[in-house]
Amino acid sequence: MPRARGRRRGSHALIHLVLGVGGLIMAFPFLWQIVMSLSTNAEVQSVTPTFWPAHLQWQNYAAVFQRLPFLSQLWTSVLITVIRTVAQIVLCTLAGYAFARMRFRGRAVLLGLVLSILLVPSQAYLISQYQIVQNLGWLNTLAGIVAPGLFSAYGTFLMRTAFLNLPAELEEAARIDGSGPLRTFWSVMLPVVRPSISVLAISAVLWSWNELLWPLVVSTRATQMPLSAALATLAGDVTVNYPVLMAASLLAMAPVLILFILLQRRVIDGLASSGLK
Repeated sequence: MPRARGRRRGSHALIHLVLGVGGLIMAFPFLWQIVMSLSTNAEVQSVTPTFWPAHLQWQNYAAVFQRLPFLSQLWTSVLITVIRTVAQIVLCTLAGYAFARMRFRGRAVLLGLVLSILLVPSQAYLISQYQIVQNLGWLNTLAGIVAPGLFSAYGTFLMRTAFLNLPAELEEAARIDGSGPLRTFWSVMLPVVRPSISVLAISAVLWSWNELLWPLVVSTRATQMPLSAALATLAGDVTVNYPVLMAASLLAMAPVLILFILLQRRVIDGLASSGLK
């Protein structure tokens, strides 16, 4: 018994050591970014790496607000993320339910067209999207940035898979009780697929908050840009102030990081329940 306990403790210690080293490796870029944001540009670009600045440069964070209209850009990012997330939850959930549980003419063809979007990189239809937004007069507007992300083929596929995995007895019981399709969807089916909805919301938030190419193309005014596109403007043609850029990046990721910390258990439960790896 003592030998078995000793072996278990040794194996547990080894597992914790490996996990600790792995966690440190994954967290090192983030920690290095913090160090860079508190350093001078000369220390960042020095040939000999400085793992800790001689003097903490807190003014780098103040310089972010001097070089960027940070608060207005933060508000733009929040609006884009909230609108896209709510729209994707509503539209993708309805579409996924229709493709999974309803029978109508042309369903297979329409589903194939929707899923074919996943096979085409978004850069392939960037020009056509830009021309549509330009003809609508939505350049440098919130609507122009938000519009292409209101619907997601990935979200439709995710919710369709979630509804397909539900037993048919749920719908049959709802029909026996006199529920129509909309009532069955809202009161019976939707509560069961909440974990998949959580995964869809997480994916929509991360994708909308971090999207760079489309906002950079469709918005040229600093006050209309989200933070993801605004960070690209800090990189000059000749010189780059890396500490200020790192400080701006940390400030930009702070809202999402705080949201993850507050909803950490829900995020993990949602990912685990949906089977997403």
